Amino acid sequence: MAGPTVPGGARSWADLPANVVQYIRLVEELNEAPVALLSTSPERGDTTLVTDPFHE
Repeated sequence: MAGPTVPGGARSWADLPANVVQYIRLVEELNEAPVALLSTSPERGDTTLVTDPFHE
């Protein structure tokens, strides 16, 4: 299953389109695990911490 296109350079959760957020939530639901990191390009700065995997 192909996911939605994410705009390169999105650096925060707020920068993501609604359809991308919905897709991420679907992935979490199907895997029964939270998404911790989301990268929108090969650049290190374009990685968003969605949830802190070390904090409950």
